[in-house]
Amino acid sequence: MSVVDDSPETVGSAPDRRREQRGWVWYDWANSVFPTSVITVFGALYLTAVAGDAAKADRATNGPNPCPADGNGGTNKLVDCQIDVFGLHFQAGSLWGYLLAFATVIQVLIVPLMGAIADRTQNKKRMLAVSAFGGATATLLMSLVAGTNWQLGVILFILGNIGYGTSVVIYYSFIPEIATADERDGLSTRGWAFGYLGSGLALLIQLVVYTFHDSLGLTEGNSAQIAFLLSGIWWAAFTLIPLRRLRNHQRPHGPEHGASVLRGGFRELGNTIKLARAYPLTLAFLGTYLIYTDGIATVANVSAQYGSEELNLDQTVLITTILIVQFVAFVGGMLHGLVARRLGAKRTIMISLAVWLVVISAAYFVQAGQEVQFFLLAAGIGLVLGGTNALSRSLFSQLVPPGKEAQYFSIYEIGERATSWMGPLLFAAVAGATGSYRPAIISLVVFFFVGLVLMFFVPVRRAIQAVGNPEPAIL
Repeated sequence: MSVVDDSPETVGSAPDRRREQRGWVWYDWANSVFPTSVITVFGALYLTAVAGDAAKADRATNGPNPCPADGNGGTNKLVDCQIDVFGLHFQAGSLWGYLLAFATVIQVLIVPLMGAIADRTQNKKRMLAVSAFGGATATLLMSLVAGTNWQLGVILFILGNIGYGTSVVIYYSFIPEIATADERDGLSTRGWAFGYLGSGLALLIQLVVYTFHDSLGLTEGNSAQIAFLLSGIWWAAFTLIPLRRLRNHQRPHGPEHGASVLRGGFRELGNTIKLARAYPLTLAFLGTYLIYTDGIATVANVSAQYGSEELNLDQTVLITTILIVQFVAFVGGMLHGLVARRLGAKRTIMISLAVWLVVISAAYFVQAGQEVQFFLLAAGIGLVLGGTNALSRSLFSQLVPPGKEAQYFSIYEIGERATSWMGPLLFAAVAGATGSYRPAIISLVVFFFVGLVLMFFVPVRRAIQAVGNPEPAIL
């Protein structure tokens, strides 16, 4: 297929589209292992433990501080053990929270610029390869973090996070180039569902190693290192499939090389920010999405804490729950695609948000120690977890001005991270004020209720017309 211009409908023939679409969904399968295995499960546990070992080693060398002894002659929890960063001391137990915040700030500074450069270059596929393989390599090298060397883990995680964020926005930006307006919902939901299936399978393998590490002659730390190694190899290996199938579609904006590419990227990004006000309906949808996706992310992040602290469920139950969510989310993603084919993306998202309201309300009534009830709750979350985000992704692709896909998707991704503090803050504040996680979990319905109401009033069809994109038959 030859390079085409960046007019609103730049997709090729049906056979070419199907070939690229089949390859495209594999990148969801490839990259989802990073947020699931590295961020959600093993990164926090392992890097916190390594930082704690460093603090304890420092205590053994330099005296009782910064890891004081408790009344039994041992050491307090890691929250009391301090590590040193450029002369500043903070608790080892807080390392992961600070690291996530810092990595997000770095993404905010870098990813939008990378998106602008991607929109200017003819070889978007090469940028996808560099960012994906770079992130996968950093993830693989995290398996070398051992002993007290938490600093290496921090650097590698930040590099992996940059690679993940950059590759995802470039990957998203391919949607308008390989799918017609009527194909995007199905493509996005298939990709999202495929991602949950892939990350669930990888996580299952890693958790088997983690659970039976004693039988395999490994320590818990060794099993986490193997998880990082497998995640990096998984990410890199399956990235080869979309790279073989995807093609470059967009003409470059100019013959730029070296430093001129960077300057051009800054100019492109600046122009996009200035012109964004010309598309208020696109911004209206983006604002609505940022509200309800914050609720979704918060539920995903606090579910384990709710199960452990409020429902008194053990670690085995929580691990099983993670796997249930992953595999049910595959079914939910595919189901959302089928419903959207009949009702359109906007209506399906609204139905999904209504289901979220029911699920979160049900979480309030789950009884302590009732594993089956918690598993059913996890299944309900999985049913809507992937589909809501997948349809939001495809719908947003309809609202983006042609030729600006990577930049707008970088704003989409960065906006999601920049507002992700609201849900956890509300959850923590309500839990602190009431002394219970039950009112804290029910407080999260506000994000889904407000998102549902605002989505009702967003004129999606007018927004698509405003940016000059073709309208899908069903919306």
